[in-house]
Amino acid sequence: MIRLKAAVARLLGRLIRLTGKGGGTTLPGRMLLKLDPNAVDKLGARLSGGSTLISATNGKTTTASMLAVILEGAGRIPVHNRSGSNMNWGVATALLEQSGEEGLFEVDEAWLAETAARLDPHTIFLGNLFRDQLDRYGETETLADAWLDLARERSGSTEFVLNADDPLVADIGRASGPGTTYYGIEDRSPAVPELQHASDAKNCRVCGAELTYERAYVGHLGHYHCPSCGMERPKPEVSAHDVALDGMTGLSARIETPEGPVVLDLPLPGLYNLYNALGAIATARVLGIDPEAAVESLTSMKAVFGRVERIQIDQTELSILLIKNPAGANEVLRTLALERDPVDLWIGLNDRIADGRDVSWIWDADFEELGDRVRSVVCTGTRASEMALRLKYADWPAERITVVEKLDRSLERALEPGPGRLFALPTYTALLELRQLLAERHDADRYWQV
Repeated sequence: MIRLKAAVARLLGRLIRLTGKGGGTTLPGRMLLKLDPNAVDKLGARLSGGSTLISATNGKTTTASMLAVILEGAGRIPVHNRSGSNMNWGVATALLEQSGEEGLFEVDEAWLAETAARLDPHTIFLGNLFRDQLDRYGETETLADAWLDLARERSGSTEFVLNADDPLVADIGRASGPGTTYYGIEDRSPAVPELQHASDAKNCRVCGAELTYERAYVGHLGHYHCPSCGMERPKPEVSAHDVALDGMTGLSARIETPEGPVVLDLPLPGLYNLYNALGAIATARVLGIDPEAAVESLTSMKAVFGRVERIQIDQTELSILLIKNPAGANEVLRTLALERDPVDLWIGLNDRIADGRDVSWIWDADFEELGDRVRSVVCTGTRASEMALRLKYADWPAERITVVEKLDRSLERALEPGPGRLFALPTYTALLELRQLLAERHDADRYWQV
């Protein structure tokens, strides 16, 4: 019976894609789940090599894509929700439309427990927890508690890969069992001496006392210990040393592993992508892939949908960098500040359900860091005026800020400075709208095909 239901849902997806509408990304899975609520369980059971789940607030799409590239380099082609649709229907669509022996699924933080119950994964990667969409997720502690419960339930049956530098995630190791692998950054040079004001993890998960940080890298990710109960950051098996950041061009680092050191040259920028790469390498080790082979695969890594994705528009190179919370936005701003020349920006701020109705997070992002480096900025989206106001309070020159609420016109305006580079910073639904516009007017790949 599942075969018939799958065939109906698959046909629907093909028909939707023929219309050129992006809804074809998830509609087949949604239809299949209406026909059979247990479809993920049934289709997942056919994966003879089992499943790996990837979850985090920031970076899960890129980390999953990195791991997919590593697996493919080893001759293993996973069933993978490449479009980034990471709730149950996105997983269902991938299982419905792809064939393979093993599954690799990016999973929304709040859906992780249900997806794990349905797929019985042999490996779960947990990257970080940041404040994001409080109207939907609640505080980070709520998700941390749910993940800790999941680790207790799956201890002994699932291997966990955890970010040692995130105290909310590393704490899960006290429940996940002896098979846990940690990764993190050891190099002091890219760290800042204190937490950013908007950091999300300041208290010990064991006793509740305030944590002491020796250094911080991205938001609350760093080296920490609890002076009250003695809890401290776990020592990572996979770690980064000798880190060199080269603006938007990329980065390099020496990666220490139990198998020995390897040199990573990654054509993606920022410490956030270093964390993504470390997580992918650590998870690949658990899946039986040598770190040297993993690093070699990552040297040709391309940006995924909306994550430093580059698109040529006539004589202008458009780079798209998704922003959705203070920690992620701060790393994008920090990376842009390394650019040698003044930057032109397009910022799309929406407050739709998928973005989170509450956009107050923009007041916690450190836009002040980039103000003196901006040549022009166009603000658009449903909350364009509020974005412009935030930039004015960050002391960005008012004459360089333009508000154009209609998206297509805003892009035209942002492209007016002429040949060069334009950096687009959209929230999630603004990203979808931008990619649709680029597909229709500038012959870019449609997002469900990438």
